[in-house]
Amino acid sequence: MTSAEFSQISHTIPTQAGIYKYFDAGGELLYIGKAKSLRKRVSSYFAKHHDNYKTRKLVDNIHHIEFTIVDNEKDAFLLENALIKQFRPKYNIDLKDDKTYPFIVIKHEPFPRVFLTRRVIKDGSEYLGPFTSVGRVREVLEVIRYNIPLRTCNLNLTEQNIRKGKFKVCLEYHLGNCKGPCEGLQSAEEYRDGLQQVKEILRGNLSPVLNVFKARMQEHAMNMEFEKAEIERKKIASLQDYQARSTIVGSRVGNVDVFTILSEGNFAYVNYLRVLNGTIADTKTVTLEKKLEETDEEVMEYAIAYLREAFQSLAREIVVPFEVEFPEEHVEITVPKGGDKKKLLDLSAKNVNYFREELHKKKILHLEGKSDMEKKKVLYQLQADLELQELPVHIECFDNSNFQGSYPVSACVVFKDGVASKKDYRHFNIKTVEGINDFASMSEVVYRRYNRLLNEEQPLPQLVIIDGGKGQLGAAMDSIRKLNLIGSMTVVGLAKNEEEIFFPGDKDSIKLPYDSESLKLIRRIRDEVHRFGITFHRQKRSKGTFKNELEGIKGIGESTATQLLQNYRSVNKVKQLSKEDLAKEVGQKKAQLIWEHFHGEGSGPEIQPQ
Repeated sequence: MTSAEFSQISHTIPTQAGIYKYFDAGGELLYIGKAKSLRKRVSSYFAKHHDNYKTRKLVDNIHHIEFTIVDNEKDAFLLENALIKQFRPKYNIDLKDDKTYPFIVIKHEPFPRVFLTRRVIKDGSEYLGPFTSVGRVREVLEVIRYNIPLRTCNLNLTEQNIRKGKFKVCLEYHLGNCKGPCEGLQSAEEYRDGLQQVKEILRGNLSPVLNVFKARMQEHAMNMEFEKAEIERKKIASLQDYQARSTIVGSRVGNVDVFTILSEGNFAYVNYLRVLNGTIADTKTVTLEKKLEETDEEVMEYAIAYLREAFQSLAREIVVPFEVEFPEEHVEITVPKGGDKKKLLDLSAKNVNYFREELHKKKILHLEGKSDMEKKKVLYQLQADLELQELPVHIECFDNSNFQGSYPVSACVVFKDGVASKKDYRHFNIKTVEGINDFASMSEVVYRRYNRLLNEEQPLPQLVIIDGGKGQLGAAMDSIRKLNLIGSMTVVGLAKNEEEIFFPGDKDSIKLPYDSESLKLIRRIRDEVHRFGITFHRQKRSKGTFKNELEGIKGIGESTATQLLQNYRSVNKVKQLSKEDLAKEVGQKKAQLIWEHFHGEGSGPEIQPQ
């Protein structure tokens, strides 16, 4: 997207806080960012020249932009992180380490440790968060450590190791920060009770923990253990002072689906917020056309069924602005009047209103309907990924083939508008190269191909793919230079094994995402040139090892050689045939000629007439 193109849509971008998502022409999510003012932040990408290469490439690849409006900057902050974790856009890779947010992990191990981490590993551990700052997480852990004694060592506290007495309690035990599970002084059940209290604290559900501490305090007081009762009272006070919200909405909301609707004439717009563990994971707005003046309730019921299936939602609660009938069992319909769920409903309404307004502006600007970009989205994605100056509507690909240095051939396939143009395919017999020399062969065929196109005044391709690494690419570029075609088209090399793409003169290759539409198209072109080249090479090799030798026998013509080729496939097998078998295939006279050619006159008995 150019600055001029962006200027036409900049006024449609909301000024509220939220997150923005950049997509390329193929629909791939490129980048997710947060902003206090979406319009101001997004405009900054197009208002100046960026020195950073990756930023320039990102801006060049942007095809369209989507937004999710939130209530404040903090919510945008958390939502951005949640979406990056889920979708992992390729331009957000740098955020893995220095811009990810901390979690508290309950490690999957005997007597699990509880600690801060930025790495979420699928090892069976339980992760709670994310939190907005490391400082806040450390404060939470300090509250937990003060109130709930848990181990901090990294000993392997298996039941067998504890029973063998391998470990001794450390200073933490004597300070009262640990109850000594390493020596069997604390049972696994008691330790699990402490972990459950930790989870309740982190989820903001303090009542169960406070009730435990209050019961202990009363018990100590009744037993005249006032010092112990005072310890419990201080724990209660510290917990009452503590309040943490680790997600946008609050983890107590859990997994819910939120829907709002806005009707306008024959059309209705439905927004869907998918909430997982208190965090907005997906947002989608769809347009539905009313055919029979359906009510909002009827449209909503249809939209809920469609969107839940599309997103494979298993949430057992649906939040809506009015009562609807939903046939799925064990699913609760909620119409909130206040609290976090009402805030979610209001947030969904903001997004559906914005969608409607943006759609109206698009109608005014005549931007509705499919454009040429949408029709050729794969080619536009390829152009963006390879930073081509022109749209690659004409692509050619070369490949070499030989058999132990014999019968060298090359093939060229042509794709136009992303589709194979078989009438333009060409194969080449190598004329100037002897033995195995892929580089020289590639140089020859590239020169012959484009010298002919120039002489015939035929259009040149926008993209040329050389199936091979740096060596083949360099050989092809030698011919391109001789023809003074540098800059007339883009030439790249495609490594056979790793699917790496090399540009002339570049030290490092680039790798397109494995499932990207660009790479899928390149694979199709590469596979086609392999197929076309191998087919031609087999024909040539077969003719060289069978037909030429057989046709060289005086009295044996092309039809006889072809017949033997089809039936026996190899010269060696023909040599091994007896005269009787040869006679059954080609007749007595020709069989005698072939036998004598391979075995010499008088090597065997004459074939007697039947």
